[in-house]
Amino acid sequence: MKETSKKGKSWFYRWFLNNQATVFLINVLIVFLIIFLFSKIGFVFDPLWQILGITMPPVILALVLYYLINPLINVLERKFHVNRIISITFIFIIIAALLVWGIMSLIPFVQSQIDSLIKNWPNYWDYLNKSLQKMFADPKMSGVRERLVEANTNLSKSVSKSMNDILPQTFNNIGSAVGIVTNVVMILLTAPFILLFMLKDDKKFKQSVLKFVPDRVKKSTGEMLSEISQSLSSYITGQLTVAFWVAVMFFVGYLIIGQRYALILGIVAGILNLIPYVGSTLALLPSLVIAAFIAPAMVLKVLIVFAVEQTIETRVISPIIVGNKMQMHPVTTILVLLVSAGMYGLVGMIAGIPIFAILKIICTRIFRWFKRNSNWYSAEEAEQEAETVTTAADTPVEDKTEAQNDPEKLDPSQKNHK
Repeated sequence: MKETSKKGKSWFYRWFLNNQATVFLINVLIVFLIIFLFSKIGFVFDPLWQILGITMPPVILALVLYYLINPLINVLERKFHVNRIISITFIFIIIAALLVWGIMSLIPFVQSQIDSLIKNWPNYWDYLNKSLQKMFADPKMSGVRERLVEANTNLSKSVSKSMNDILPQTFNNIGSAVGIVTNVVMILLTAPFILLFMLKDDKKFKQSVLKFVPDRVKKSTGEMLSEISQSLSSYITGQLTVAFWVAVMFFVGYLIIGQRYALILGIVAGILNLIPYVGSTLALLPSLVIAAFIAPAMVLKVLIVFAVEQTIETRVISPIIVGNKMQMHPVTTILVLLVSAGMYGLVGMIAGIPIFAILKIICTRIFRWFKRNSNWYSAEEAEQEAETVTTAADTPVEDKTEAQNDPEKLDPSQKNHK
């Protein structure tokens, strides 16, 4: 009967529609068509992007703080049986005390260093320019000098042309500055309240999302959400911990060699270290400019501090704290940084890696489902994929409620407590 039904089909169906490559190309074409249509009606989503632009910054800040604080609260709740609300209140009081201490003690010192750096930066820059002029005075550098003079002339023309538009734009710039300050204040005031509810209802979030998911994919969706949460937690806590130790190492190293503005340069190095691979190198540039103004020997000392810091970071700190939890090849990481930096600048360089990791988890899950349910792969490959998914599903990250429902999963202290 099957042979008869196949013979009854036209050649167009048998050789074109019933072809896996054709079906794949049609699906790709449909995806690109959908993207093209969305690009043409993008203005429809402008209100949505504006709403997200307003609401996402405090949510992202609260999410980062959540992944930093939640492990400590879980320890207090599970190991020491402290009520979760009491644990959250205790942590918030400690954070508030640390902020008050930082404002009272560290900020005046940091502000004095910043004021001194701003005051002396023109001298550092002039010294650097004079050194470059001496270098380019060499006849061997005549070609490079002519190109720099031409570039400087073009830059001067463009600056003089744009100066005519500065006065009309002054009030707009003032308004923009006031708007930026207002947004920052609102973010700092809103984020703690969002963080409070994230910490209080962290177990309910996953359940609330799964209510809207069909039953047949509820288990896999829950596993995917757990994997995304674990990946984000590992990345955020790991990167911030490494950034802290990088700031400490640069600060101590600069103090030892007598580099000026050691605290400011250390803080800048820690912040820029959130950018993988290139952050510490970017933080080295202002330190080299300041060291060049002091003495040539100071430049060598700064380079030695940088070499020691990089050795300790790459050989000791990063492998222990971060490792390869994101499971990304270095080439992939660099490409993601280039694309995200080109699209969204510094914010893109910092947020590009975790966003790519989330997309990677989602796409991997979709591909695994397609591999198990399509006819494009052999039975052996589909079976191996099913075993992989089953193994991953058998070892999930268990929460407290699941452990309490099964007495065998409780440790002796919890059994006695129960």
